[in-house]
Amino acid sequence: MAADCIIVKTLLIRAASHLWPHIVMIKFVTGLLFSFLLGFTGYAWSGDKEAGEARYQKSCINCHGPAGKGVASYPKISGNEVSYTTSKLETYRDGIKIGPNSSLMIMMARPLTDEEIADLAAYLKDAKYE
Repeated sequence: MAADCIIVKTLLIRAASHLWPHIVMIKFVTGLLFSFLLGFTGYAWSGDKEAGEARYQKSCINCHGPAGKGVASYPKISGNEVSYTTSKLETYRDGIKIGPNSSLMIMMARPLTDEEIADLAAYLKDAKYE
């Protein structure tokens, strides 16, 4: 019984070793194709901090204060992960209420483009008030 098991394992290992180069090549070509297609989708890996700061100065600063530090009933919005800020802004842009100032935020976020949201999130991640 043990000898049969060893023979089966040996045969499986030999079969897998012959297929391994093909599996590696398929993974490589798939990754290359994915990277190539991603380059043409307009997807931005990260926002532009300078553009985000300029956009922030246009309207966000009026409620959230310098560098997103928060003012009165408007919360601090700096120092969060990019994904968190992006998610919040997209939620508001979609018209979904998620907090006490949602109506105001929905109105402010509706005109934002994906690029502006990415820029704002990049700026706010590391924004510091001096």
